[in-house]
Amino acid sequence: MHTLTRDERNWAMLSHLLALVGYLVIPFGNVAAPLIIYLMKKDESPFVADQAKESLNFQISVCIYALISGVLVLILIGFLLLIVVGVAGAILTIIASVKAANGEAYRYPLTIRLIN
Repeated sequence: MHTLTRDERNWAMLSHLLALVGYLVIPFGNVAAPLIIYLMKKDESPFVADQAKESLNFQISVCIYALISGVLVLILIGFLLLIVVGVAGAILTIIASVKAANGEAYRYPLTIRLIN
């Protein structure tokens, strides 16, 4: 088995962590950040590629869930769902970042795996 370098763990962590920055700075930056890391590192490290794809799939899923919640605002339950999606997305992203920094592959729950 391949021993992960510090650089690989850092890039894997960034593929998760930069998604949080994307929420605040750039529209859809939460999707763009892991996509850019995946495209840059996919041939260099299987671990980084795996974690970037996992982050990308999760961020796309969060966007879909937020869209559905936005529509459900019309019947009021969407307000609660938007809060739940936002808080859960942030917490799970932080957990994934810590796991990746420790060299552990993380799998997000309730993720639609569009990119394999």
